[in-house]
Amino acid sequence: MLLARGPRFPGARARRAGEATFPARTRGGRAAEATGVGEDGWSAGAGGAASGPGGAGRSAEPSTRAALRRCPPAAAARPPARGARPHPGAPGSPANPGSRCSPPAPGALRPPMAGARSLPGSTNPQSISPVGCPRILNTNLRQIIVLSILAASVSLLYFSVIIIRNKYGRLSRDKKLQRYLARVTDIEATDTSNPNVNYGIVVDCGSSGSRIFVYCWPRHNGNPRDLLDIRQMRDKNRKPVVMKIKPGISEFATSPEKVSDYISPLLKFAAEHVPRAKHKETPLYILCTAGMRVLPESQQKAILEDLLTDIPVHFDFLFSDSHAEVISGKQEGVYAWIGINFVLGRFEHVEEDDEALVEVSIPGSENSKAIIRKRTAGILDMGGVSTQIAYEVPETVSFASSQQEEVAKNLLAEFNLGCDVHHTEHVYRVYVATFLGFGGNAARQRYEDRIFANTVQKNRLLGKQTGLTPDAPYLDPCLPLDIKDEIQQNGQTMYLRGTGDFDLCREILQPFMNKTNETQTSLNGVYQPPIHFQNSEFYGFSEFYYCTEDVLRMGGDYNAAKFTKAAKDYCATKWSILRDRFDRGLYASHADLHRLKYQCFKSAWMFEVFHGGFSFPVGYKNLKTALQVYDKEVQWTLGAILYRTRFLPLRDIQQDVFRASHAHWRGVSFVYNHYLFSGCFLVVLLSILLYLLRLRRIHRRSPRHSSAAALWMEEGLPSQKVAGTL
Repeated sequence: MLLARGPRFPGARARRAGEATFPARTRGGRAAEATGVGEDGWSAGAGGAASGPGGAGRSAEPSTRAALRRCPPAAAARPPARGARPHPGAPGSPANPGSRCSPPAPGALRPPMAGARSLPGSTNPQSISPVGCPRILNTNLRQIIVLSILAASVSLLYFSVIIIRNKYGRLSRDKKLQRYLARVTDIEATDTSNPNVNYGIVVDCGSSGSRIFVYCWPRHNGNPRDLLDIRQMRDKNRKPVVMKIKPGISEFATSPEKVSDYISPLLKFAAEHVPRAKHKETPLYILCTAGMRVLPESQQKAILEDLLTDIPVHFDFLFSDSHAEVISGKQEGVYAWIGINFVLGRFEHVEEDDEALVEVSIPGSENSKAIIRKRTAGILDMGGVSTQIAYEVPETVSFASSQQEEVAKNLLAEFNLGCDVHHTEHVYRVYVATFLGFGGNAARQRYEDRIFANTVQKNRLLGKQTGLTPDAPYLDPCLPLDIKDEIQQNGQTMYLRGTGDFDLCREILQPFMNKTNETQTSLNGVYQPPIHFQNSEFYGFSEFYYCTEDVLRMGGDYNAAKFTKAAKDYCATKWSILRDRFDRGLYASHADLHRLKYQCFKSAWMFEVFHGGFSFPVGYKNLKTALQVYDKEVQWTLGAILYRTRFLPLRDIQQDVFRASHAHWRGVSFVYNHYLFSGCFLVVLLSILLYLLRLRRIHRRSPRHSSAAALWMEEGLPSQKVAGTL
């Protein structure tokens, strides 16, 4: 390049004054005429007026003066001494490479002179120069772009988690709201005009009478993991559609041909409430319990045969041979357990914060992994004659002997409540045991029989007259203080007088439990699987509720210490005071004098059966005594229709396979679409980043590939002269 350096060639710049002026791009990217001052001292004025050291007196343009103020001529005119290291803060020094006063590096591209033409095919230096690139392509902004993308990704992920959490939290809350609304609407009248409502009928043929229950449920939702939403049908007055007749069906053992006429009023009652168009698809179940069990098998068959023959002639209900049978005590207990847990919502396997969970080993798949689901509730039911216990056994049980294993097979029931046998969410293993003679009234009768026999024997051996006269009564610790009672047996009368000693009464009742020394046994030495008392819940019905609520007013959550204290106080209270309280209406409305008289005995009996017979610890806190669940009486017939109609949803599922699958994907498509959108968003951001980086790389490489000849020709100088000059 033929340029005169300031100090040595003062007139060289003047000879090319017409070519020394060029438009320079300022930091802001604007074209302006400026004067550059470097280490060689050259400078160019506006309009071609150049001045070296000798031309300092000439007037300069404002832009020139501004440039000189930024780069003092003195500093610019003095090149550093040979071998000297420039000052770190000096313009052009390595410590200040970006200074505006720095001279162009050797071989760097200079701006074209005025009037110069570029070669064909050459690139405009102003379009490829790094100085002319947009700011977004600067090196320090690459980190900003990366950080922005990371921040956007983290923000997107955070909002994804929030949205998904809110969605499923809302679903959980909606599920609770639906259960609450179901309990509220369960007391509303059934909409018989709705064609999507189905019906079912169950007849409970007991020992004292027969009752008919009509149930209804909406169309199944198509999810094979959900059960039918069965509830009791209610008439226009919002009353349950229930009817009872007497006597029990077992009274017709000798005249089975009259059974169909006996049960006909119940079926007519149901036919009036179930829409006529639904009769042919409404299942009818006639299930006989305790009264029929005591009959010979021949008489049972005769009664059932009459029902199966005559009912289809007069009624259009769905009634097959398997719909009429005598069920065992085990089946009745399982149905009761199903009904209670269904009403409590324990078969809805939805994770909720306030629900207790339990680890369950699925029966028949011991090698597979255990599942976690809602903890079910056990039931305790003490009637007048028998006591029954039923609860889920979540883990595989072991047996002390082969005999115990044989007995356990008759007490453990394994069943699948779901409509699909391949799904194990509703597979349960339930222990059910019924103990005849352990009901409240039967236990009192056994107790009096033993008192009578023992007293008569002692009187004979000792020559006493205990209990034979009112003046020498038998002192009964299980009756309230000073109450008088009598026992009639074989034409003889024994006189009793209560002493109200609750602890002594319990001690006398303990042998009636018939406990054995064998492990894992309960009443009468019957096998009982272990109960996980720390993670279990039981509901006590019938006598469990009457003993705690009718007189003691302690129904609900059971507390052994409080119950014992209340029972002791009641037993030790004089009968005259108890009678006065009864007359003033201080006890439950359905409590009578019979309840008051035997409350002390039944309280001690219930306590011993629960803690001594079934081995519940005294500190057990998870027993709730109740008469109703959610303000309605739950019958075993609800569990019976749930179990016997468990395969009905398959019909709806097979008819609506496409709709069911669509409904399933609607439930999960939000999550999938959300992550798909997130992935696409990140891909687009990454593509933009790669494009910008590649564009910057192209801008950086373009000056390096330009030939030196093209650079000189842009300044209007022949390339061969350059070589000679250099």
